Amino acid sequence: MSAPIPAIVLAGSRPGPDPLLSGSGVSTKALLSIAGRPMLVHVVDALRNSPFVGPITILAQNSAELAAEPDLADFADLHFADSGQGISSSLAAALPPGDDPLLVTTADNVLLTPTMIAEFLRDAEESDVAVAMVEREVLLARYPQSKRTWLKFRGGWWSGANMFRLRGRRVLPLLDFWGRIERDRKKGLKIVAAFGPWLLLGALLRLFTIQQGIARAGLRFGLKARVVPMSEPEACIDADKPADIELIEAIFAARRQDAIGRPL
Repeated sequence: MSAPIPAIVLAGSRPGPDPLLSGSGVSTKALLSIAGRPMLVHVVDALRNSPFVGPITILAQNSAELAAEPDLADFADLHFADSGQGISSSLAAALPPGDDPLLVTTADNVLLTPTMIAEFLRDAEESDVAVAMVEREVLLARYPQSKRTWLKFRGGWWSGANMFRLRGRRVLPLLDFWGRIERDRKKGLKIVAAFGPWLLLGALLRLFTIQQGIARAGLRFGLKARVVPMSEPEACIDADKPADIELIEAIFAARRQDAIGRPL
């Protein structure tokens, strides 16, 4: 694998009230406590403990509020920047020069681990754009109670795992396109349809796999795009709903118990 790459954590707030924050005492989702620490701290800890990740930038509308979080004070190579209102425009402004790669994740990706990061970056290395995803059977085999948004293709149904590898400024046309459709990010068929009628028809009729579909979508922008299937089901469990928080707390408790039982 190549040298460590910089990472961006998207830690902004969506427009409108967030029901997860009701009664929490915090004003932004990234600082909501899960398993005794703010969401953002779990994500930064996983990134910092990965040998494949370099400097980390936190993007949020009010980055100063996040920079003041005491649990982040001891992390090295941590930077904070104010973002715009849209994910795509914020990312476009933060891209490194040239074709240097960048890892992107989100503050609610709290179950992230260095092992997941290594798996994703290893399999994403030859791409211009790579998207981490989990196939439905992988998730439901361990967590049948988890409710996700699925993209349905031949050979499986897939849910996003909140990790992306972008190859520098060559992805700007894709980010510009995403800025026009990101409001529909939870509506799978609308996203697919935005790439053109052939891709929509192929998805509806299950004519190709998701890997083939993503590759076709990337070609529209002259990019080599790929899906990286993640082997750990926890990779696609982010903190969107109260039921997600309950499941994530249980997973953290199981991890702590496993660590206690592990020999020194």
